[in-house]
Amino acid sequence: MEIQEVVDAVNGKLVGNDEFFSIDGFTGNFTFLNDSHTGDIVIRHWINDIGIEMAFNKNIACLITQNPKDGAIEMAEKLNFPLIITDSIELANAFALSYTVEKFSPNSTNIVITGTNGKSTTSHLIYHILKTAGFNVFTNTDSESEFNTLIDPMVSKLIVDEVNTNGELDYLVIEVSEVQGWLGKLMKNHAALMCEALNPEVGVITNIAMDHIGLVNTIDDVFEEISAVPNAIGDGICVLNHDDNLVMKLDVKNPFYTSMSELDKLNSVYYNGNEIVYQSDVFLKRQDLPFTGNHFIQNILSAIGACISLGLDKENIIEGVKSYKALNRRFAKLNDQPLIYDDFAHNPDGIKATISETIKLLPENQTLYVVCSIRGSRGVEINQLNVEAIVESMDDNIELILSSSNDVVNDLNFVEPEEKKVFFDTLNENNVDFIHYDNLNECLSETYKKADKNDIILLIGAQGMDPAESLLKDII
Repeated sequence: MEIQEVVDAVNGKLVGNDEFFSIDGFTGNFTFLNDSHTGDIVIRHWINDIGIEMAFNKNIACLITQNPKDGAIEMAEKLNFPLIITDSIELANAFALSYTVEKFSPNSTNIVITGTNGKSTTSHLIYHILKTAGFNVFTNTDSESEFNTLIDPMVSKLIVDEVNTNGELDYLVIEVSEVQGWLGKLMKNHAALMCEALNPEVGVITNIAMDHIGLVNTIDDVFEEISAVPNAIGDGICVLNHDDNLVMKLDVKNPFYTSMSELDKLNSVYYNGNEIVYQSDVFLKRQDLPFTGNHFIQNILSAIGACISLGLDKENIIEGVKSYKALNRRFAKLNDQPLIYDDFAHNPDGIKATISETIKLLPENQTLYVVCSIRGSRGVEINQLNVEAIVESMDDNIELILSSSNDVVNDLNFVEPEEKKVFFDTLNENNVDFIHYDNLNECLSETYKKADKNDIILLIGAQGMDPAESLLKDII
């Protein structure tokens, strides 16, 4: 590959050297600057003159960026180092993904999963089913869901590492954010770009709901982003949540439907309250499922739908589902008396679904303590929607406890005064009593002291609640 092919692929402008800097050209690896070696291509959102000097000294093939600053262009010209500047860094990462799959995993069957909620569980469950069936599989959804961003070359790098370590892949299972951005700016058509780069045989769209406020501001914005995905999936089978009205408005060429109620369609799998059924054939009974909350059963249906669409043997699907262990912070049980559940619920739909499922488990005349971390540095809008979801979920058996988690979050996740204020104001306006703690450790400790052994404590929230499990080990 010549450097001009890279320039054209990312709609870029080349400064400095007009050839790859490495004497041997491009190795085929896209990576980060700190991890780069001779002949690699580095993708960075921004670069300065010091970064250009580092790239020069590492003898990489070239560097792609969206934001050259602090003398980066001048340094590239001085060192005669090839610097590609693009207006859309997502084009660079889509190109990196496409190139990596074609070069390192050309024979794999690829599956893509997107949507607002349930992506990580669905992706990891598909991965587990395929792995249990004996296939060599890669997924970017790990046990803590840290590698699924796709706004950097991490996934491309990990695919190369996986192939080099474990050999040729049978399947790629890639989670793609339905909405993505950088520095508060929407990366238009991110999900579609990444789907197209993978050329998937099966795509899954879990649901369409609000999240990522600021990047998108209305549900119509979210729909617009996801609406381009079916076309990117092309002739592949698209697994759709039949219970989601917006998902059902998508224009899909080869649909396969999932539902929490009976469907009279051949190309569907559904749950009837007791069993998962496909074409009148019972796949699994409720007691065989690894978790029985409705939103998790929806994820199971999506994973089964994807595996059916792949032509996987029924017994392999059943074995995979039965043996599945949930991802970190996906309604994980942390204690028995009192019951403590920890869930990543961090947007309105996730919050309402998780509280609704938990209240069903509460014994009569007992208390559900909902312990919620306020989303820090995510803006007033998403926190407004989250607190409204909590208000909607409240009943007489719930006590609400809030944490700003100042003791465990970094500057990127610190709760701003206006974010805390919108929580307080909305709760007060709706006459919802609550207790607030600045620090998560005190919040968890005091809640645990209050709870009866037959009560339930539900921990919800994103980064501010992530350390809860480790803190509880010293409290309980």
